[in-house]
Amino acid sequence: MSKYIKNIKSIDKSALLSVGGKGINLGELSRIDGINVPGGFCITTEAYKETVDADIELKSLLENLYELDGKNEAMIRELSKKIRDTIENLKINEDIQYGIDNALSMYDENQGFAVRSSATAEDLPYSSFAGQQDTFLNVVGRENIMMNILKCWASLFTDRAIFYRIKNGFDHRKVFISVIVQKMVLSEKSGIMFTANPMSSDRKTLSIDAGFGLGEALVSGYVNPDNYHVIDGSISKKSIGNKTNKIVIEKSGGSKEVEVEKLKQVEQVLENIHILELAEIGKKIESHFSYPQDIEWCYADNKFFIVQSRPITTLFPLPQISNHKTPRIYLSIGHVQMMTDPIKPLGISFFEMISESEMTEIGGRLYVDITYDLSSLNGRNRLIMATGKQDPLIQNALKNLVKDKDFMREIPKGKRNVKGGIFTFNSILEAIKSYYVNDFDIVLRLLEKIEREIKKTDLELRRLTGIDAIDYILADSKKLIEMAYNPKLLGPIITSIMVNDSLNSQVKKYTGEKDVGDILTKSLDHNVTTKMGLALGDLADVVRKYPEVEDYLSRNLESDNYMEELKMLTGGQEVLKELKIFMQNFGMRCPGEIDITKERFEERPSQLIPIILNNIKLLNPNEHKMEFEKRKTEALIKENEILAKIKKLPRGNRKAKNIQRKIKLLRTYLGMREDPKYYIVKRFYIYKKTILKEAERLKKEGVIKEIQDIYYLYLDEFRDAIINKTVDYSIIEERREKYKHYEKLTPPRVITSDGFVPASTSDSVVVPESALCGVAVSSGTVEGRARIILSVDDVKLEKGDILVTRFTDPSWTPLFVTIKGLVTEVGGFTTHSAIITREYGLPGVVGVENATKLIKDGQRIRVNGTDGYVEILD
Repeated sequence: MSKYIKNIKSIDKSALLSVGGKGINLGELSRIDGINVPGGFCITTEAYKETVDADIELKSLLENLYELDGKNEAMIRELSKKIRDTIENLKINEDIQYGIDNALSMYDENQGFAVRSSATAEDLPYSSFAGQQDTFLNVVGRENIMMNILKCWASLFTDRAIFYRIKNGFDHRKVFISVIVQKMVLSEKSGIMFTANPMSSDRKTLSIDAGFGLGEALVSGYVNPDNYHVIDGSISKKSIGNKTNKIVIEKSGGSKEVEVEKLKQVEQVLENIHILELAEIGKKIESHFSYPQDIEWCYADNKFFIVQSRPITTLFPLPQISNHKTPRIYLSIGHVQMMTDPIKPLGISFFEMISESEMTEIGGRLYVDITYDLSSLNGRNRLIMATGKQDPLIQNALKNLVKDKDFMREIPKGKRNVKGGIFTFNSILEAIKSYYVNDFDIVLRLLEKIEREIKKTDLELRRLTGIDAIDYILADSKKLIEMAYNPKLLGPIITSIMVNDSLNSQVKKYTGEKDVGDILTKSLDHNVTTKMGLALGDLADVVRKYPEVEDYLSRNLESDNYMEELKMLTGGQEVLKELKIFMQNFGMRCPGEIDITKERFEERPSQLIPIILNNIKLLNPNEHKMEFEKRKTEALIKENEILAKIKKLPRGNRKAKNIQRKIKLLRTYLGMREDPKYYIVKRFYIYKKTILKEAERLKKEGVIKEIQDIYYLYLDEFRDAIINKTVDYSIIEERREKYKHYEKLTPPRVITSDGFVPASTSDSVVVPESALCGVAVSSGTVEGRARIILSVDDVKLEKGDILVTRFTDPSWTPLFVTIKGLVTEVGGFTTHSAIITREYGLPGVVGVENATKLIKDGQRIRVNGTDGYVEILD
């Protein structure tokens, strides 16, 4: 065939720039033995380029597009329409028409075709671009085919395709489009098959969606399909959907939607033998491409046809291991630390400083190898116990994994990797001391000592430069572990955790009341994060006094250059004075603060503006303090109420005295849960300022282009750059691209070396049908409007909204004043979100997997923080 036309069967991997990702995949599929691929041909990108380049008006429009960024939405939409209209009215030259006519002559003139777009940036390992360009089904007749080819070319410039390329960093000028003209299959049944679970990254479970008629009904969401799961050649799960409609083809061309016969609507689409046959085809395709696949299939004339296969781009990467032949098991540190975003290399270097265990980087996150821990009975019991406090869904995943006796027999034995965590012998000993000697002055003296050490570190690093400064950080970082795991600091925290469990159990036994700890821990005095929330409330109250300042901030949400301008406004000096006080205490904090590369409040104060304005909008002056005192009073009332009930029991005075003592311990020590991280972050910020000072020097010397480039170097590589005055920029660019990809992935809590992700659900959980199950961390039930918020910078709350997010850390605390309830995807009973929801008296459910995807912004939901589930009411 000509340079404009390629038969599908002749296409191989070398033809990407000619036929696009989808075209290559079809060519590869057609050469796999036993795989049926409908015949057809591709109109190459050469045909597209020559046609577009020949039109002067179109070239001018495209040049205008290349100059726009994603902020110019209105202009992009207007230009997009002009470009599409122009392309759809182009004249295809005679050589290209001749090639198309020649290819069509191989088929009957009444043959229907699927005319599909295939872009050169489509169906690639890191970007699928699925659904960005158009497909036209059952196109009959030469003229209709020619018209739809132009429409496919035009679809390269739909709004969604343009915005997607901008978002993913693809240059419009380097993306071209091919068109696939493929014989239409008269599908009786069709669907989609994932050879791995795209949501959980479980590579053992193959999933099949199936419906009647053409697959377009499933892709477009018209029907509720059957879903089948296959594991190791056996059907593990079947869900039969109510398939009310299907799409069928028209003889004259095109397709239409029709109702499925009543009896067939609840009928299983594929027989069991066909489910297993299709699964076998899927695994064969996966093996050919050496990567899990998203496959479109159809069934006609008693056989399966494959019409498309693309890599599943949302899968979490496999651990890179070379020296282990037996299975390994990895546990996510990010879920324990409530920071599941990817971390840049420099951030990983510092994260490793605060871990006692050897860690592995997977998908931009840190995991700890727990293989040997699980192979030991003592290690297994200890790990399962500890994870139950940190993230019960991790605990569930481990419990489900160890149930697989065959797998457990395969894992090797060796020296445990996970140390004691907070539950060391010495910290437990200190916990016992704290239990019998409730003296917070001991803790205060320890915290004062830590503050003195941090100030000393700051003074030393201010005078050091170059290698001396970096080497000082490396030596000083050893104190981080000593500080973070100081038994005298951890002991009181363990005391509070154990006392809370004991209190809940005893009070339930004595009075029948459940989870009283949630009320008794409202408004704790010694929580540094609560203090930050109150300080932001104070700052908001100062701003609200000066309308000119408030108006200025509302118009400069993203500006970090407002310091000088504020001085000129009425009240600006007072606001800056209050802001300075806040920064002295909390300027080192920020969202995702355990990652040293994240911008601190002091580095980018504009992060605080949405929160300040939100407080002004939703709270009255001083309301944040009044609410704090109100919750403290509620805790005291509950305490007196419980004690009064218990005193009426046999030996009631003695029991009440014991309970009262435990409540005092709980309220004294539980707020300390945030202290270790607070002081780690404080020390990290001192290190960071030193690192940035050296980066500035490297930039002036021409070693690096931008300051932030050093974030893509590990600390030892940064040290080498200072010594050698050179950096390999190809490494930086490669890591930058990987980081962009990793940002889109959902990390599993536990993953094995072969990609198996054990389920994190528990068989014991009983929830209403269709409810979303999670972990109950703060009792009570509340209904309200869901607000999906993925960043503190994107605050759009009304009083009484329910916050739904991936996770919270201390920077989110000010939002808790205005919300009505909380739902997160990550967390456990002792994590930040749990502690703060209890302090604020808000019903909370954490660990609701994919909550930000399954719940839509604005939907009305019910949060049951007592039993741990969320219901979508709309």
